[in-house]
Amino acid sequence: MNIKIHSIHFDADSKLESFIENKVEKLSQFYESIIGVEIFLRLDKAQNTENKITEIKVEIPGNDLFAKRQSGSFEASTDAAIEALRRQISKHKEKQRGL
Repeated sequence: MNIKIHSIHFDADSKLESFIENKVEKLSQFYESIIGVEIFLRLDKAQNTENKITEIKVEIPGNDLFAKRQSGSFEASTDAAIEALRRQISKHKEKQRGL
């Protein structure tokens, strides 16, 4: 699985990148055929405290899955996006099985 992390308008530290990589690698437990994952970390210009956005695109055979979550920290928004992708992957597997 190929993982690319893009931090837009700031530099993400290695601790945050390794946290995200560990979370993303756990998706392979739910679906073995993941080709690649692209993560975009953005800081929203809004003045509120929940201005950290994580966008994750998962490439799988046939189509791509996408989740975008906004939270007060990149860790929390990544957790929420990974959970959303986990649900999408399970729905995708059910469709493949014809259930």
